[in-house]
Amino acid sequence: MLDNCSMTDTPLKSWAETAPRLVAVAAGREAADLVIKSAKVVNVHTREVLDGWQVAVAEGRFAYVGPDASHCLADDTEVIDADGKYLIPGLCDAHMHIESGMLTPAEFAAAVIPHGTTSMFTDPHEIANVLGLEGVRLMHDEAALQPVNIFTQMPSCAPSAPGLETTGREITPEDVAEAMNWPGIIGLGEMMNFPGVVHGDPKMLAEIAATQNANKTVGGHYASPDLGPNFHAYAAGGPADDHEGTCEADAIARVRQGMRSMMRLGSAWYDVETQITAVTEKGLDPRSFILCTDDSHSGTLVNDGHMNRVVRHAIACGCDPLIALQMATINTATHFGLERELGSIAPGRRADMILTPSLTELQIERVYARGALVAEKGRITVACPHLDWPDHARNTVHLGKTLEGADFEIAAPDGANTVTAKVIGVVENQAPTKALTADLQVSNGIVEPDEANDIAQIALVERHRGTGDVTNGFVSGFGYRGDMAIASTVAHDSHHMIVVGTSRRDMALAANRLGEVGGGITVFRDGKEIALVELPVAGLMSDEPAETVAAKAQNMVEAMAACGCTLNNAYMQHSLLALVVIPELRISDLGLVDVTKFELTELFEEP
Repeated sequence: MLDNCSMTDTPLKSWAETAPRLVAVAAGREAADLVIKSAKVVNVHTREVLDGWQVAVAEGRFAYVGPDASHCLADDTEVIDADGKYLIPGLCDAHMHIESGMLTPAEFAAAVIPHGTTSMFTDPHEIANVLGLEGVRLMHDEAALQPVNIFTQMPSCAPSAPGLETTGREITPEDVAEAMNWPGIIGLGEMMNFPGVVHGDPKMLAEIAATQNANKTVGGHYASPDLGPNFHAYAAGGPADDHEGTCEADAIARVRQGMRSMMRLGSAWYDVETQITAVTEKGLDPRSFILCTDDSHSGTLVNDGHMNRVVRHAIACGCDPLIALQMATINTATHFGLERELGSIAPGRRADMILTPSLTELQIERVYARGALVAEKGRITVACPHLDWPDHARNTVHLGKTLEGADFEIAAPDGANTVTAKVIGVVENQAPTKALTADLQVSNGIVEPDEANDIAQIALVERHRGTGDVTNGFVSGFGYRGDMAIASTVAHDSHHMIVVGTSRRDMALAANRLGEVGGGITVFRDGKEIALVELPVAGLMSDEPAETVAAKAQNMVEAMAACGCTLNNAYMQHSLLALVVIPELRISDLGLVDVTKFELTELFEEP
């Protein structure tokens, strides 16, 4: 059901439906709907700029691309004079999670369209962990309503690491096989359970087989620095791409195995600069390299951009602008089998394009999607329809009881005055953590955090089934000072509730507050709430506009800083502390997880 919005344009017709008219327009027998003249057309097939070329659009697709489109004109044809500006293909994000923007698909689309993103390949595995296949379907259905192209990858791993976490729902091979028949499903989402693939887990291989049998693309996720036999076994298991590389050697290893190296620049992941040298310095064929964002929160989208930000960054890292554009357009389309449908300004393709005065600065002046103007000078010009999300999708935080400070106490071994505890070490701007240890003091039988040495408490609060369970541990790297706590129901990937704090009272207050509002992020200091971002949809997303959510998120960032945190994009680090498929140490509802061994581990070391 649509919520107070309707599509402003008719749905895009297939090439087969439009071919007669496209041919007629290109031949001059019929008139185009739109002609853009005096443009510098960027051809990503040939990697050249065609100065003064013109394009003619009909039925939302390019009909003619050449030096002179005058034969495509009639009195009612809309004519745009590009005045020598560059006309480039609409930008494609090859791997991303809409939920990471804390926005629904409609509001995410409204946020990124003015930045020139016209195609997104999204993996809704966040909501899959909360609502299962139904959640994927809701994301898929709202995505299908948008005026730009949002393709859905069927999540592969919920849970991401069976036996190491408990999710709200699970995804099965049968779910994957069913989803492959949905119209907007483009492939399988990132195969996060890479140990399962390496060891030939029948469930993981069945999901991959179902995807390949449907002739669709299998997404990869190999979050390990080991490029030996395990990596080769993973490549043999079928993933066609990978975005978890962090250095040049990772990028080279992937493309040598026939995979696409997806280099990401998200809100907290800065993995382009360290990998793009495989192209800029080693001279590898750039066709196997793709740019993506992975995770971008609303503040980044509103203030910094989306794929235009990634392209600018790649250029600043020394990449040729035309190659960087290929990595954000045609390379992505080709990877997903859509080269004849999008990713370039060429006949028959969807008329997704951007007018910009500079290929390096990439100011986005006008954005067209399917031949229609969708944004101009940073403002969206079309509606982005919403689904009417069901009540049970807005009521997903079940704590089971009112939490108290005692729920966050960590009992010491009998008689101990000090303990050596394992500590999750946050690494700025990267997804991996470090497995640290620290000697901590015991007071009245309870192990205490160590503010002087930047060791706070962390807790994983079960929120799907209302068990009231709390798993406690320690974390270092945030720099928090004084009595404080931050809680979030965005807790990749199981999406329970992560609470980090220096005060057990504030940790309980923060957790209970999110139970009251149905999910989100809150920061408490000295017993009072100083920031709140409500995320009522699955405890992951808001259906408010991106600017509203970004303002609340900025207040949250400032609140974290007021509590002593100096990390860049610290909230993204916070939200990944339960991601039990990325080394080295994580926390789950089942305990502390050693991700180098993929096994649960004790919090305290033997004396």
